[in-house]
Amino acid sequence: MNKKTVKDIQVKGKKVLVRCDFNVPQDKETLEITDNRRIVAAIPTIEYLLQNGAKVILCSHLGRPKEGPEPKYSLKPVAEELSRLLGREVKMATDVVGESAKTLTADMKEGEIVLLENVRFEKLETKNDAELSKKFASLAELFVNDAFGTAHRAHCSTEGVSAYLPAVSGFLIEKELEFLGGAVQNPQRPFVAVLGGAKVSDKISVIENLMDKVDALIIGGGMAYTFFKAQGHDIGTSICEDDKLELAKNILEVAKQKNVELLLPIDNIVAKEFSNDSETTIAESGDIPEGYMGLDIGPKTVEKFKSALVNAKTIVWNGPMGVFEFPNFAKGTTAIAKTLAELDAITIIGGGDSAAAVDKAGVADKVTHISTGGGASLEFLEGKVLPGIACLEDKRCCGNCGH
Repeated sequence: MNKKTVKDIQVKGKKVLVRCDFNVPQDKETLEITDNRRIVAAIPTIEYLLQNGAKVILCSHLGRPKEGPEPKYSLKPVAEELSRLLGREVKMATDVVGESAKTLTADMKEGEIVLLENVRFEKLETKNDAELSKKFASLAELFVNDAFGTAHRAHCSTEGVSAYLPAVSGFLIEKELEFLGGAVQNPQRPFVAVLGGAKVSDKISVIENLMDKVDALIIGGGMAYTFFKAQGHDIGTSICEDDKLELAKNILEVAKQKNVELLLPIDNIVAKEFSNDSETTIAESGDIPEGYMGLDIGPKTVEKFKSALVNAKTIVWNGPMGVFEFPNFAKGTTAIAKTLAELDAITIIGGGDSAAAVDKAGVADKVTHISTGGGASLEFLEGKVLPGIACLEDKRCCGNCGH
């Protein structure tokens, strides 16, 4: 998927509308930003544009405002944080495409930055309304999408505006396509996928898409118990999707047919209650006692999974191995995070809880790539077309190779 980037277009003197992902966590009372990583992640694209003489207009959503403008979802704290990080003033519009936005963007000089107010303050943003998309486009001459986290949404500021402006990717989306795209389309082998999380239903499409691509598939987390029950094992009171038992059987069968090694836990940390302080014991996977639920993978499973990962050259991980939010049931997830950090392989973390686990284990700088998009990463791994990427211009090759 070879998409044009900011480096493939002339930006000097041009007004460039950049869709970022500034959907950052904030303190509920003070609205202070509690984690600025998404803002930091946008800086390379912004700085490249500034250094190359662009007039930069930034936009993003924040939260889910329902009734139009809501002060608690204002991007004002983001403008302040951006000004601090960039060491220059970021002017803040008080609206999205209204008088304030038009006035601030009308006579911009090279190297100036304007941040539009939360795009979701416009109710038609999420409807991908053509008229609103035109209003976004009227502010600029070029469109850059650098918000991978919303690339699976066809909204005005992620996809609609590309109908009216030349559209390319920023460095963040370029990196996502390089690593996630590379893993799915042309992985170094052996290629192993590690999937966790509570429900098989959340990962069905990912499993089906990856089954044709991976050499081994490791399944942990709550969804493993649906597979155990499908095999006729006792799972106690563990989470299980009874309506997905046939599907689990089918996945096991397909793995055999395609010669994909499918690994499930062999032992589990089990407890009587869904609580961090519940008394625990270790139970074999085929024989979880009545009244007990599996809440993490056991020590033998950790070793088994490590052995399957040690020779891999490409690894994609999405979803925790247990109830990772409880410290007593986070050991399996942490062990996988630390294992990936030690390997000489391309290690790709598919956003969400897995990214949090790698962070918590203190090894975020030791994996190859942490995806910035939870839902978008999943849909990408499912093989779906992401509107915010499909709308970007393709690079043209030399013309000699038939592409």
